[in-house]
Amino acid sequence: MSTFRTLDDLPADSRVLVRLDLNSPIEDGEPQDNRRFGRHAGTVRELADAGHRVVLMAHQGRPGRDDFTSLSGHAAVLSTYLDCEVGFVAETHAEAALDAIESLDAGEVLLLENTRMCDDELPEASPEEKAETEFVRTLAPPFDAYVNDAYSAAHRSHASLVGFPLVLPAYAGRVMEAEYEANTAIARREFDGPVTMVVGGTKATDVIGVMDALGGTVDRFLLGGVAGELFLRAAGYPVGSDLDGMDLFDDQWAATHRTVESILDEHGDGIHLASDLAYEDAAGDRAEDAVADIDEKTDAYLDVGSGTVNDYEPLIRDSDAVFVKGALGVFEDERFSVGTVGVLAAIADTDCFSVVGGGDTSRAIGMYGLDEAAFSHVSIAGGAYIRALTGESLPAVELLRTDAK
Repeated sequence: MSTFRTLDDLPADSRVLVRLDLNSPIEDGEPQDNRRFGRHAGTVRELADAGHRVVLMAHQGRPGRDDFTSLSGHAAVLSTYLDCEVGFVAETHAEAALDAIESLDAGEVLLLENTRMCDDELPEASPEEKAETEFVRTLAPPFDAYVNDAYSAAHRSHASLVGFPLVLPAYAGRVMEAEYEANTAIARREFDGPVTMVVGGTKATDVIGVMDALGGTVDRFLLGGVAGELFLRAAGYPVGSDLDGMDLFDDQWAATHRTVESILDEHGDGIHLASDLAYEDAAGDRAEDAVADIDEKTDAYLDVGSGTVNDYEPLIRDSDAVFVKGALGVFEDERFSVGTVGVLAAIADTDCFSVVGGGDTSRAIGMYGLDEAAFSHVSIAGGAYIRALTGESLPAVELLRTDAK
């Protein structure tokens, strides 16, 4: 039996409730187009073209935050990817929403209001508790099936993610399928050659946890970003600490230094640290320091150096699989894109299984003209990707698996 049921198993002419993750940056009150819309549009288009009546749920932001807003603009963005208009109703399960759902014709698509505007959506609770909420009990009856396509939110136990699979036949959408297959490959697949992980970003506590969990699975780690500096600090170099006005290193060092030191002790030969680091000089240009020549940290390091990229490239080209979690520098600034883009370009040019995880890092692919098709998978997941890599279960995925049994 397959891991879970998919759209291939969905009965014809169904009224389908579909959970997407369209959470997006908001500028001037409007959602900004991003990779998530295009990915989920494939699932929605397939359902609509098959003649199903398609009702969509999604969230945006959290109550109290600036990006907590209506999904009316999201419907407009999603419509640009489809051959049909995406209707919108500013309710989740009130009478107006139920009337709009009942009036749908075959092939039509409707987006409901932000699920987090419904009191029952948050906070996290058990699936059984969420299945008993008014939200689920009121909205579920008109539907024949529930489709979860929101892998990037699958680590959350919210009503729209874990309540409906207990009261409706549940299926995985195409994004859910693809993300699950790629992001569990590091634990599930066997590779003939070395498995390499590129580790960076600013959330060092997350990626260090991944390294600790995967030390017996990954042959070598190539480090940059905040985690890279913390490992250099553990190796005795005077970096990996905060300067005035900075709040990136010292707290994360306090939380992780014992794990970092343990990883270095146990897997030292497989831990590859930056040999040089880049910073902004007095003229505003990129400059680089050899790590061995640093006596004191006086500048914020914003990228690994070009020598480090040269060190990392042959290791990537010799790999059978490469997983990326986090950028090696502040790639949004072209001066400090050398590490991230150099490593991604080497991966793209290598005949290996490759997964680029996390929305921030994957943005570099489009920003610098790399071909997304050159990678085996470019993930749109963040927290769920971390959970998958560390072997933790994802509540929404587990419910799909249970439903398939």
